[in-house]
Amino acid sequence: MKKTDNTYSRRSFLKVSSLSGGGFMLGISWLATAKPEATLAALNVEATWQELTSYIKITPENVIKIFSPNPEFGQNVMTSMPMLIAEELDVDFKSIVVEQASYNPALFNRQFTGGSQSIRSAWKLLRTAGASARQMILTAASQAWNVPVSELTTSKGQVKHAASGKSGTYGSFATAASKLPVPKDIVLKANKGFRLLGTPQKNVEGPKIVHGQPLFGMDYKEAGMLIAMTERPPAFGMRLKSFDATAAKKMPGIVDVFTIQVYEPTQKLAMFDTRSFNEVIAVVGKTTWDVMNARKKLNVVWENAPDTKEIINNRETVVPGGLESTSKHYADMLAMDKKPGRVERKDGEPEKAFEVAKHVIERTYTAPFLAHNIMEPTNTFAHFQGNKVRFVAPIQGPDFIANTIATRLGIPKENVEIQLARMGGGFGRRAYGHYMVEAALISKQANAPIKLVYSREDDVSGGIYRPTYQLTYRAAFDENKRLTAMHIKGGGIPESPLHANRFPAGALDNYMAESWSIPSNITIGAFRAPRSNFNAAAEQSFLDEVSEYMGKDPIAFRLELLQRAKDNPVGKNNDYDAARYMGVLELVRDKSGWGKPENANKKRGVSAYFCHNSYAAQVIDLRVKDGQVIVDQVTSAVDCGVVVNPEGAKNMAEGAAIDGIGNALFGNLSLTDGRTDQKNFDTYRMIRHNEAPKKIDVHFVASETDPTGLGEPPFPPIFGAMANAIYKATGKRLYKQPFGNQLS
Repeated sequence: MKKTDNTYSRRSFLKVSSLSGGGFMLGISWLATAKPEATLAALNVEATWQELTSYIKITPENVIKIFSPNPEFGQNVMTSMPMLIAEELDVDFKSIVVEQASYNPALFNRQFTGGSQSIRSAWKLLRTAGASARQMILTAASQAWNVPVSELTTSKGQVKHAASGKSGTYGSFATAASKLPVPKDIVLKANKGFRLLGTPQKNVEGPKIVHGQPLFGMDYKEAGMLIAMTERPPAFGMRLKSFDATAAKKMPGIVDVFTIQVYEPTQKLAMFDTRSFNEVIAVVGKTTWDVMNARKKLNVVWENAPDTKEIINNRETVVPGGLESTSKHYADMLAMDKKPGRVERKDGEPEKAFEVAKHVIERTYTAPFLAHNIMEPTNTFAHFQGNKVRFVAPIQGPDFIANTIATRLGIPKENVEIQLARMGGGFGRRAYGHYMVEAALISKQANAPIKLVYSREDDVSGGIYRPTYQLTYRAAFDENKRLTAMHIKGGGIPESPLHANRFPAGALDNYMAESWSIPSNITIGAFRAPRSNFNAAAEQSFLDEVSEYMGKDPIAFRLELLQRAKDNPVGKNNDYDAARYMGVLELVRDKSGWGKPENANKKRGVSAYFCHNSYAAQVIDLRVKDGQVIVDQVTSAVDCGVVVNPEGAKNMAEGAAIDGIGNALFGNLSLTDGRTDQKNFDTYRMIRHNEAPKKIDVHFVASETDPTGLGEPPFPPIFGAMANAIYKATGKRLYKQPFGNQLS
């Protein structure tokens, strides 16, 4: 008899029965949902199961599977998050199966990757899940052997009773354990008792990546799937007026061409929604090549868009019409800098200090829009059926976009199913899931499963950008070159990067911070370490110049200010811990050999910054030859609390250094009449392999503090360290990013 999805061979039936009867599915607070294909394949079971809710899954054969809830895009949470469970569960990490869980808000808490929060938010919850499962297994074993739990021990997925010599696998107690109540008031291990946490572990998906196994959204295929691409206005500030798709529809492989309204005009936008290029033309066909060619045949008329009012995060925002250009952006920012800003913080009497100052240093720093330039172009699979929609999508925040999708399609949120695909880069770009809304609407209109694909040009010219920023720093000095006051004024298009309560706030008696912003129709969003990535560059460059004027060593000067903030802080709203800040500076000083005679051909720059609850400092050694920067070494010091996986943590800090150097030297997105001047990698300059640092030396502050985050913090200081090192090598201070085009 031919087997269908709901029929099984006798052998398969017996195995499935044993799994369902003897398997252990533990539900704790936000414990997960996923399909056990990998386990079934290992057991040679041919079956199709419905999704089962569990986070830890154990079969009678002692196959242990741990599901990772948060989306993965290279920061290695699929290794570090299961490590938290495995530590308390007391299993051999190398023998377990790790699988990406699907989106399920009923069973998971905060399925979001971003803001360096994954490990920080899961630190106790996931360890509690592992510890609770272990306790339930011990209780089941004590009942089976009629011995006290206190006499039992566990090791690598086995329970042992030394007095009787009995032992058994976790799997042998799985059925009994699954019937027990989840214990309360579980005591977690002390940090000194960790066996797994703090030891380097390789990326659990490394072999799949190396062997090219399907992991990413672009890999996904399904029978009957069509390909879709969208045609957007050629410039920000324009909208669709009319189009003729006659020629496009006649192209080979084309199924349909139609328009979609991504968001309803009255729909309120949340934090990770964006309405740019709202009405778009969808081209649907059989292959990507068919669709790309047909899209070129569209005859479209665009028109300038008027000013619009939108409700974003419950606040009315006016989005201006018109075609914006980079040249005007910089002129507008300089003009805005001369006007009074919003006073965000004021300590002492800074105005008076500047009036009586014997010397004032004033410097203005600017930075352009930056594109994410993700390696895997934006994509998603969507299949709308009835009042349900199913996705396979690379997305950072499925819960945020699920709300939007449900609202836009008019379906219950629980009918939005999202299988999380590994993301091929992004660091903020994939927090914005408008492409999922587009894919769902196209699938609904086409009445078919579709994969929406953006071209590289689509991503660069119609993407989510890091805003363009400006910061002006002023420092006042007395006749003895002592620093008496500081004034910071910052803004951008369309937001300010200013963090008013960060260092050096709290270290100076007289301090003032002001902010401003200019509305824009350019789509902006999170970019690795939002706002901090520029704020750190300006702040750390300026502090270097101030220390030079005062005749002080740059690190010693920073430590002096931080000592004041630690011992006698000014104000009560300082965001940072001065002692931890000092710790990374002292560590990078010692590990880099700061203060020793420099090589005549190499010059050094230092920078340090606090953001996303963690601290990082870098020393860069570089040369400038024929107008080209050659980075010989980056020494990096990070305090992110307890380091869960040193291997993954080191990789994150290394990646931040390379990412930061590339953006500092080359990152630039400019616009002319609303159109991006850069369209692809031939015009948007990225760092190349031979331009990466020759050596990156990473060190972590030994800490007993719970993890505080790692993905974002090592990125911002790189910009300032680069600027300061380039100055040492060339004698030229750089105030405008990118730096690379100013050295020849």
